[in-house]
Amino acid sequence: MMSRAKPACRELAVMALGVGSFAHGTLQILKDAGAEVSAYLTRSYAHFPPSLAGPTFSRDLFPSPVPLVRQRKIDFVFPMSIDWAQAPWAAEFCAARIPILSPTGEAMRIERERDFARKLCRDFKVPFPLTHVAPNRIEAEAFLNKHPRAYVLKNPLCAPASPIHTILCESAQDTRSWLRHLDYAEGVFMQEYLGPCEAGHIVFVSGGEIHSLVTNQEYKRAFSGNMGIVAGAPLGGLVEKDPDDQYGLARALIHPLRPWLRAVRYHGPLQVTAVRRGGKWLVIEYNVRLGITSGNMILRLLKNPLETLWDVVRDRRLSIEFRDRVSFGCSLTLAGYGYPYVKLDGPHLPVDISGRFDCDVWWNEVTRDKNGGLMATGHRIADVVALAGSLSEAIDTAYRNIRKIRVLGSYYRTDVGRILWPPGHCE
Repeated sequence: MMSRAKPACRELAVMALGVGSFAHGTLQILKDAGAEVSAYLTRSYAHFPPSLAGPTFSRDLFPSPVPLVRQRKIDFVFPMSIDWAQAPWAAEFCAARIPILSPTGEAMRIERERDFARKLCRDFKVPFPLTHVAPNRIEAEAFLNKHPRAYVLKNPLCAPASPIHTILCESAQDTRSWLRHLDYAEGVFMQEYLGPCEAGHIVFVSGGEIHSLVTNQEYKRAFSGNMGIVAGAPLGGLVEKDPDDQYGLARALIHPLRPWLRAVRYHGPLQVTAVRRGGKWLVIEYNVRLGITSGNMILRLLKNPLETLWDVVRDRRLSIEFRDRVSFGCSLTLAGYGYPYVKLDGPHLPVDISGRFDCDVWWNEVTRDKNGGLMATGHRIADVVALAGSLSEAIDTAYRNIRKIRVLGSYYRTDVGRILWPPGHCE
């Protein structure tokens, strides 16, 4: 993307591409840092929360964000997911050379195409589980017969509207049963299940260098005890400030990719999620974004989040500074009626709040009623996010605040930070 000098006469203008709590939190944090913020709403729900931080623009009224970006003199765009690259206006957007906090083109394949990531790991000798891409059920079952074990089933192409959402099987028979019920429109990506000892690490890649930010943990199962299905988005998350990569995830799984990262001129966030087995980390997947549960915690940990993002967007060398006295973050999601079974619909329900919050609360599928009260309109109501100097303090603060919100039929996981942490301990 084309570099531009920081405007001399005004603050940086940032436009988020997204909806809900991720956009709400990102915009408010950057606004607190001095940015002029707005949002282009890329989905049909959760429009209200981003409006709490700045102006919002619906895709129904504005089929492309490009005219808005030019009109509002936006300095850079912050996408909440990779689905922008499949939008009808993506070619126009890229041709306009609008600065964006995301890799583009070839660099985006590391998340978008799951088998590309596998081949990349093979080429650079990065450990990766046994995997196979099958175009149909017959070939998937043939591979399972040859290699009978448990697999995680995913769509070969990563996108929010994929025919297959992640299904975690814990035995060969579980896998065989699910293979009979998949939509093979884009095939199936079969990745060996190696157990629950999972963790992630997030870096910024800029100026040809890799800068570690945090080690993180996502609580992907729907219910406490790590039970239930893998939800569409995590139900909670932890981050630990980790510029020195103390658990070795970046050294083992990201740094070996440096030649490719430089060759494709990669600049932006990069997350690796991995599982530890046999004394080493193996890649599960890479993501080219900050992450739903981690992104806003990372921005809160940075001393100068706006300036840091601006340098990453321009592919400059970084000098990252973290805030003092905060090292950990805990994010809890308040899930609404029917979640994670999103085909179950309930009525709009009142959101009751008892007491003042003393941490961040980013609203998701809520709106105002005619009297100004909050109403839950969907399946994910809010993300409650706390930062502190210790993990226990961050966890306690997040739980103290989420208990102040009541919505009929809502729930949250009660075990975030009490299982799956620290990284690698459950091997």
